Amino acid sequence: QVQLVESGGGLVQAGGSLRLSCAASGRTFSNYAMGWFRQAPGKEREFVAVISWRDVSPRYADSAKGRFTISRDNAKNTVYLQMNSLKPEDTAVYYCAADQYGLGSNRINAYEYWGQGTQVTVSS
Repeated sequence: QVQLVESGGGLVQAGGSLRLSCAASGRTFSNYAMGWFRQAPGKEREFVAVISWRDVSPRYADSAKGRFTISRDNAKNTVYLQMNSLKPEDTAVYYCAADQYGLGSNRINAYEYWGQGTQVTVSS
């Protein structure tokens, strides 16, 4: 089992920045691909970014490219999502997720473990 706990969400004005953290505990974190997803009110959960266990070639949703950066620190069992130039449409609950096969998928059903989420609200 892997437990994931997100933090770092909050209220920020448009154009501002936030850094989300996801602390993992349990099994060998370094073997997992770690993803970030988000879900806005009334919308389906969507992919934001993923980083493979090898920390190679992070992938981003088009909406996140150029503004968000995913990174991981395997020594701290933590994955981060740095979000810059935030927009009101980035408002959502952000979830981190772990994929034990470490492939770095953008598909929700590829992930076995999920955190509880952290709210990000961007005001205009």
